[in-house]
Amino acid sequence: MGWPLRMFQEEGLYFVTSRCFQGRLLLRPSTEMNEVVGGVLARAVQQSAGTVRLHAFTFASNHFHLLVWARGDSLASFMQYLRSNLSKKVGRLVDWSGSFWERRYSAEPVLDDTALVGRLRYVLAHGVKEGLVEKSAEWPGLTCLPQLLGPARRLFQWFNWTKRWSKRGSQGMAGVQGRFAEQWAEPVELEVAPLPCWKALAEEERQRAVQGLLEEVEAEARSRNKPVLGALAVRAQHPHTRPEHLKRSPRPLGHASTRQALRELREQYRTFVAVFREASAQWTRGDFSASFPRFSFPPRVVPSRFARVL
Repeated sequence: MGWPLRMFQEEGLYFVTSRCFQGRLLLRPSTEMNEVVGGVLARAVQQSAGTVRLHAFTFASNHFHLLVWARGDSLASFMQYLRSNLSKKVGRLVDWSGSFWERRYSAEPVLDDTALVGRLRYVLAHGVKEGLVEKSAEWPGLTCLPQLLGPARRLFQWFNWTKRWSKRGSQGMAGVQGRFAEQWAEPVELEVAPLPCWKALAEEERQRAVQGLLEEVEAEARSRNKPVLGALAVRAQHPHTRPEHLKRSPRPLGHASTRQALRELREQYRTFVAVFREASAQWTRGDFSASFPRFSFPPRVVPSRFARVL
């Protein structure tokens, strides 16, 4: 069975999720891990040249979530860059050479302001709702919380392996060990943009709104009255560990506060799929005049007319 088709908008907000292979703890938090992941994320946003804006993020031990605004199909190239560089750099960091990601990422449109704030609350709840830490600020992994409660910009190190490769065999390589040596590190700035629905608010008001969400999350966790694992125990886990049980649930088509909005999205998606399939059938027969929906990607197959020649 093939993957569902992606439908991108002219511009829109998306809730993005990507999980590590078999749910292994390959993104297990550490000081070095957070620096490497932050550098890759900042570089990916920088490479998008303004076509992707980051509103929130959190990196758990075996998956991550992003809340982003993206123009057209720019999210596809952004995620390709982000995930490929994470797999290379984090894979080297934790000594993992196999498949890094379990499946392709999900990108669900967020359709209204209420749903958008709800997705931010979900991001901030990570670590607390799983019973790993008591408070969101105690989560040792990379998260947007410090930037939501303080300066929106933060510096990370991007390890430029292209520079390292270009100097291989030169005298400049003498005494420099490893791919994460300071010689290859370049500072890169990561900015977290305010939610569009909060943009008119003063910085102090936005921070109070975030604090309100944190209080809700932490009060809900306390009501369950269960012990937490703790940040030290989280850091002590081996990154190759495969959890015995993984939480799995169907991925929604989108996020909205009303059923009507979701129904309209579903109808829009059905129309998109029908048009795409008709164009795809024409294209595989060698009809290159087939008109695909905007911001979609034609199938990567050889048209049957030319396949017979080959």
